[in-house]
Amino acid sequence: MDDRRQRLRLARTEKGFDTAAAAAEAFGWNRNTYASNENGNAPFSYRKAKEYAAAFGVRPEWLYDASGPVRPAAQAGLVKVIGMVGANPEGAILYATGQEADDLAPIPPGGTENAVAVQVSGHSMRGLADDGALIYFEDQRTPPTPDMLGHVVVVETDTDEVLVKRLLRGSEPGRYDLESLAGPTRHDARLRWAAHITAIIPPHQARRIIIRGL
Repeated sequence: MDDRRQRLRLARTEKGFDTAAAAAEAFGWNRNTYASNENGNAPFSYRKAKEYAAAFGVRPEWLYDASGPVRPAAQAGLVKVIGMVGANPEGAILYATGQEADDLAPIPPGGTENAVAVQVSGHSMRGLADDGALIYFEDQRTPPTPDMLGHVVVVETDTDEVLVKRLLRGSEPGRYDLESLAGPTRHDARLRWAAHITAIIPPHQARRIIIRGL
């Protein structure tokens, strides 16, 4: 995603604000100014990017020109647990509302500072990730690549769903079939991004490595 206004919108929604007005009110910004920055009518400066980045928990360099990782490294060797998640029978990750990304976990083998983790709540992903497990993936927001085909990956669809699915080739370029862990296969989906799962940590180990509330 290389559009500054889209990155701003993404940062705002992932912080839990459904509307631009809600974010502006929460942080004391002028509503019209912020809305104009987000819709592209008034491109924002790097100085303003620093202010927005601090509010939304992302790096200003990423927000301004897509440079480097999305989020700051809270501590060397650690990455953020960005939320508790559940999974419906179709394999959709459902982010808990209002969850702050205050928990940390060690970077997994093969991971980078772009890695993030989500912690599973519930039993709908049994056999892949049990209740309490950690799922790591690289938070790079890049399109699917051929080496992902046939593998279970994390994806975001053009309908704002974040899913754990087996990625298969669709009926035409730019379309993908998403095979569920449980439930029917979704055909010919359009994806905003896809990410390899870097690691899945079983619940008993996850409880030992998560650093709470830093």
